[in-house]
Amino acid sequence: MAGRLASLGVAGALMLLLSGCDVGKAVDGFGWPQGGITRQSERMYDLWIGSTVAALAVGVFVWGLIFWCVIRYRKRGNQLPVQTRFNMPMEFLYTIAPILVVSVLFYYTAIVQTDVDKVSRNPDVVVEVEAFKWNWQFNYQDGITEGDQQANTIASTLGTTEIIPVLVLPTGRTIRFEEISRDVIHSFWVPELLFKRDVFPGNVRNVFEVTIDQEGAYVGRCAELCGTYHSMMNFELRAVSGQDYDRFIAAKRAGQTTQQALESIGQPPLAQTTTPFPTNRHDQNFSGSDTGSGS
Repeated sequence: MAGRLASLGVAGALMLLLSGCDVGKAVDGFGWPQGGITRQSERMYDLWIGSTVAALAVGVFVWGLIFWCVIRYRKRGNQLPVQTRFNMPMEFLYTIAPILVVSVLFYYTAIVQTDVDKVSRNPDVVVEVEAFKWNWQFNYQDGITEGDQQANTIASTLGTTEIIPVLVLPTGRTIRFEEISRDVIHSFWVPELLFKRDVFPGNVRNVFEVTIDQEGAYVGRCAELCGTYHSMMNFELRAVSGQDYDRFIAAKRAGQTTQQALESIGQPPLAQTTTPFPTNRHDQNFSGSDTGSGS
């Protein structure tokens, strides 16, 4: 009976693993948002689904053994059953099996993490993400900042109390983010990226790259408790075609505001996924505007 249960458990686990993506869609991603918009998010989503399916398969197998033992060895009288001091095959199984499970999960996690963290030498777009209490500034660069060599900013978008900053990015191109903070630790998070990365103060630049596959407007947030207005520190990622992105940057370099540049490519001028929160920031000497070529 135990052998049959083990065979059924292994077969069931293989079937679930082979159909991991379909199972994930059927159960709404096991808690993860579906529809990641980057190539990197697809890898992370598959890893999450595969890990969860494997955990469920192990859980079903263990629960099956527990219930089988409860039924098979339930008390049938006052006579004690034969007492076994040890069972070498069983002890070998429950020692080796967890090691194999952890090793497989570690292997695939390391593979996906390495792929997600990989950066190229010549990305198509470089954006400096500058976080501060409690807003964002996005600086479009003409190259990569390396050591003491600072890349030049060709256009910039600054968030204010009244205007949610819109980060415009192209689809189908390699995009490098270089994150810095003016004050405390923040966290750059767009849920549809299935990924977030902390933004550190000082001379630390947190760098990562993505390639966006889907156009649209996606809300962005700070995911690190950074002070009084942490929950109101939002932005919007606007993914557009490569041609529209080039036109947007050209409009910015010509002196248009972010809102004017968005309208010039047929996009709504203001954020569509979130709105400014009512605050008393003016009482704390917050200032800033989204005007000119530096906005």
